[in-house]
Amino acid sequence: MSISSSAVLVELNISVWPASKIDREMTDQVNTNALASRDASQTKKNLFAGTSLRKDIEKFAARVRLYHNQHTLPWADKGERMLPTKLFMEYKQTMNGFEQTFRMMCNNFFLEYPRLVAEAPINLGAMYKAEDYPELDEVREKFGFRQSINPLPDSGDFRLDIPAEDLEDVRAEFKDKFDERLKEAMRAPWEKLHKVLLGMSEKLKDSDGDDKKRYHDSLLTNPLELCELLTKLNVTNDLVLEEARRQVELTMLGANIDNIKEYAVSRTELKSKVDSILKKFEW
Repeated sequence: MSISSSAVLVELNISVWPASKIDREMTDQVNTNALASRDASQTKKNLFAGTSLRKDIEKFAARVRLYHNQHTLPWADKGERMLPTKLFMEYKQTMNGFEQTFRMMCNNFFLEYPRLVAEAPINLGAMYKAEDYPELDEVREKFGFRQSINPLPDSGDFRLDIPAEDLEDVRAEFKDKFDERLKEAMRAPWEKLHKVLLGMSEKLKDSDGDDKKRYHDSLLTNPLELCELLTKLNVTNDLVLEEARRQVELTMLGANIDNIKEYAVSRTELKSKVDSILKKFEW
């Protein structure tokens, strides 16, 4: 099966107005008091001190970007990422929901914007400057949520209106870059699994001190959720990756979090199994 039928390219762009300004007067004052040069430090002011409306949008945008990165694979240096077709419907539905929530949060901020601007002199005191606050129409342009989905080109399907004698060279160069990007994309699932196992191995070390580590359900559920995700991220059907994923899944399903919390022998046994997987595969 062609890789182009197993994945698509997706791009996500979310913009959020930072709503902060460098306060030149405060910056000069801080640097002068510290006997430092004028550019030693910069003092920023939050234009909407006292409210979390805009900050909440920023946090939500970070959550959306995290989901996007977790459910896609790297492709271009920046911008487009590869989305397995097995995840397409889940991803699209989730992102559509995220977009609706984002726009609702932005609209709430826009409705409150006149009031927030009116209260700014009280909240900022001497740091307030009216010119820091654009008109509402300009503010609207500073927020955006844009998605694009494009087919993944087939490395063997390359059409350009160029001289025939040059076409093979261009086709070969394109294929080399395509193969390199695909190889890099498939490193990501390995790295995700490796990172989880290394974290578990470290967490399962018993401390020699008096302080006892706390073990939460997520110690087992997070790897299991990753194993489920990897069944869909493995777009090249890498059999070795699938074997590593399967071993991790079986190891987690065979563990009991209550025993891990209570008994050192259970932690030692699970750590031994995790370390065995780490040694078995070339990460």
